[in-house]
Amino acid sequence: MSKILLIDDDKLVCEATAILLRAKGYEVAVFQDGKSGIEAVKAGHFDLAIIDLFMPDMDGLKVMRAIRGVDATIPMIAASGFMFGGDPCPPMPGFNDMASDVGAAQTLYKPFRPNEVLRAVERALRAAA
Repeated sequence: MSKILLIDDDKLVCEATAILLRAKGYEVAVFQDGKSGIEAVKAGHFDLAIIDLFMPDMDGLKVMRAIRGVDATIPMIAASGFMFGGDPCPPMPGFNDMASDVGAAQTLYKPFRPNEVLRAVERALRAAA
């Protein structure tokens, strides 16, 4: 089964997402900061990365650029805890464009539902195959 890298500074998001993905048979490596996640990519192969865009140590766009520099083939899913783009919140100008410009195959808005995560993972892995 596919090996997924999960980078998010929110411990509960990491735990819940890892449990969900492992229950579906994915191998999951969890890191709560961008630097550790980048080092993990340098040390080994991942089939997919899910990356929080808003983290205190290094924003997700920088993390995605760095990962792209190490492994240009890894599909990435950008995740955001800000409620842009949903009713009643206004869309964040360029959020999807910014994420796709640095290589995001999909975007997720937190809090996300389990089926949203699984669909995004499956789509990203299928597209990369």
